[in-house]
Amino acid sequence: LCGAGNNGGDGYLVAANAQRHGIDAACVAVAPVEKLQGDARSAYQKARNDGVEILEGSALSDADLQARIDSAAVVVDAMLGTGVAGAPREPFASIIRQLNQSGKPVLAVDLPSGLNATTGAAEGDVVHADVTVTFIGAKTGLFTGAGAGVCGQVMFEALGAMHAGQQSGEMPLAELYPWARCKAWLPERPANAHKGLFGHVLVVAGDHGFGGAGIMAAEAASRAGAGLVSLATRPEYVTAALARCPSLMVRGVTHGSELPGLLEKADVVVCGPGIGQSAWGQQMLQQVVASGKPRVLDADALNIMAGRAPATADNHVLTPHPGEAARLLGCSVQEVEADRVGAATRIQKQWQGIVLLKGAGTVVATGNGVPGIIPGGNPGMATGGMGDVLSGILGALLGQIPSASQAVMASAALHLAAADKAGQNKGYMGLLPADVIEAMPQVLVRSERPECFNDRGN
Repeated sequence: LCGAGNNGGDGYLVAANAQRHGIDAACVAVAPVEKLQGDARSAYQKARNDGVEILEGSALSDADLQARIDSAAVVVDAMLGTGVAGAPREPFASIIRQLNQSGKPVLAVDLPSGLNATTGAAEGDVVHADVTVTFIGAKTGLFTGAGAGVCGQVMFEALGAMHAGQQSGEMPLAELYPWARCKAWLPERPANAHKGLFGHVLVVAGDHGFGGAGIMAAEAASRAGAGLVSLATRPEYVTAALARCPSLMVRGVTHGSELPGLLEKADVVVCGPGIGQSAWGQQMLQQVVASGKPRVLDADALNIMAGRAPATADNHVLTPHPGEAARLLGCSVQEVEADRVGAATRIQKQWQGIVLLKGAGTVVATGNGVPGIIPGGNPGMATGGMGDVLSGILGALLGQIPSASQAVMASAALHLAAADKAGQNKGYMGLLPADVIEAMPQVLVRSERPECFNDRGN
């Protein structure tokens, strides 16, 4: 399916190459071939010369096009490229819907038609591809927002060229931080290691009715390698927390005045999961902020903050989901999702510190350098408590990795990698936060160096 621009030209070249390799290929010119210019025109002519059947889309009925799609083993989407903005117009919109409903495997050239290459937003119909092959420079929009859900497997081919931004010295819009890259930042554990080397995390969480949030965050911090983990929660959850994870040091607190002694002993504080917005939650947040300790602020901590003037700090990590991000910015969720990288950057400028915007294609804005995008994750993560697990991981790695920005990138990457491992183990339907915590050692063990222990014969 070929458009009129360079993307369409690439489609004609795909067909020509397939034909030369003995694979039957046909092209539907969705845009009139008279509009083709330059390289795209040359590609079209090459396809014709190589014997590719080329059909004018305007001459095909919906039934004819459907028959062509149904007879294909693979459909190549080469309709709309990076130069197209806004919702696809006709006939592209109708063809995109027809293609998506066909169930045929789809290979997208450079990016799925209808996707914004910069923001990852889909303002109208967008092709759902199984594989996307992108060229010269990876596009930010392939990895966040709608792009994270419609690109399928993303493959990159530089074509031997330097990205235009590299040629001009421009900074990229974002940088990818997969787990394979981030795991190198985890500290080595010497043979004489002790718990004091790996940080003391205090989790302040769990108002009435939300005790599980704090328990999950604290257990996740333990699984992510924190040396010590304390949990300050409502007294009624102390027994449940110890039953779930007896290695925790759990304190029941009824008033903010009980926190300073616990805060003094902590290296990193996680505050927000399940704290609510009542007087109890506000007291907890007030004490945590007043301590000046490095802190992860999540959930209702962010909702409380959103109703106040921005309180800037260099040592806090804010972890909003799109709804919380919208409240922090005073805009709609749709505006956040329309430009996730831009939204995370704006929050960071207002509140300082580091901002981790959750959702498909996690975005991390540090204020230093370009934002990071952490690929990975799966639909099974769309359930309550996953963010609590992430908060616990953040607390643990902030206490172990000297660079806060690297700790945040690595935390997000570990969270997603563990969720993917849990999904492989148990499937995505009914995936629980506890499954992700359980899968973390399977992910982390691959990051260790077992050869360190070989001198003992193990």
